[in-house]
Amino acid sequence: MRVMIDTNILISALLFPGDRINELMHLLITKHQLILSSHVVEEFRNVTRRKFPDKVEISESLLEQLPYKFIFTSEKPPPGLFDIRDESDYPVLYSAVIEKVDVFITGDSDFKEVIVEKPEILLPSKFLDKYGLL
Repeated sequence: MRVMIDTNILISALLFPGDRINELMHLLITKHQLILSSHVVEEFRNVTRRKFPDKVEISESLLEQLPYKFIFTSEKPPPGLFDIRDESDYPVLYSAVIEKVDVFITGDSDFKEVIVEKPEILLPSKFLDKYGLL
């Protein structure tokens, strides 16, 4: 499956790894195709520089080593594909929809109420519960 992760998942995986997030990332890398959008990568870099300046160098190194398919996020995606409370989250999910991603993993509750046919939007724990025994 093609699985895209949100910025909060990437931050957890690269800067604050633990058993469950490591399990998730191992599964994504070995059994699925990990997708990162340009929006997520840029947001990851901005958050790291702003909140964790001491981790910038290691975060870039880890990002370079991570096997993923990179997709571009339109700077001005056309509105109206779906409704979401936080408009700044629209480009992320828009990229996933347009690129025909199968699953979008996020910890952001704003995505919980979004209705789209595809991708399936899951929390990391729900993804592991549903697809972790492959």
